[in-house]
Amino acid sequence: MDDYWNHNTAYHPWLADIAARRRGDVLDVGCGEGLLLERLAPVSRSVVGIDADPESVRRARARLRILDNASVRLGRFESMDADERSYDLITFVASLHHLPLRESLHRARRMLCAGGELAVVGLSANKSVADWTWAALCTPPVRVGSWLHRETRDVGVAVAEPGESLAEIRRVARDVLPGAVIRRGLYYRYRLHWRKP
Repeated sequence: MDDYWNHNTAYHPWLADIAARRRGDVLDVGCGEGLLLERLAPVSRSVVGIDADPESVRRARARLRILDNASVRLGRFESMDADERSYDLITFVASLHHLPLRESLHRARRMLCAGGELAVVGLSANKSVADWTWAALCTPPVRVGSWLHRETRDVGVAVAEPGESLAEIRRVARDVLPGAVIRRGLYYRYRLHWRKP
């Protein structure tokens, strides 16, 4: 599977823009089969992906084999040594909800260099009237977008239902990442962006 479009890849241009401004070292947490890494490599000094699924890592390594500034590690983000190295940009695309939220944001914060950026394309649980209303309002444009782009729904990576609502994510982010900007987006996703002082 060389290229495809889905509700996650719809946000790749936003992440590529951030990476292109930084031109630094990138860590993609929960990299899956590596399409985002492939897209970030040309505008980054180095890209590193980590994923806990051996099959996803095998596919990502195959996708990235001709890129000399890209690598993929098999493992869990929670097990990474937060002091091993620092990154200019850390991304999570539909992966943060697979992890303990507060601890993962703390770890990402520690792994960013001064001035580094954290960019999350995340999923949240619908728990409030506002959540359900936004989801309902998004449904018509989401269906049109999926049809126009010929969405590939299943790319063979692990999926999970989110546990935290957007309000809960905002509360944790306020504690851990003061000043983080969180916005609802289309395709039942939110964007979180934060720059380390």
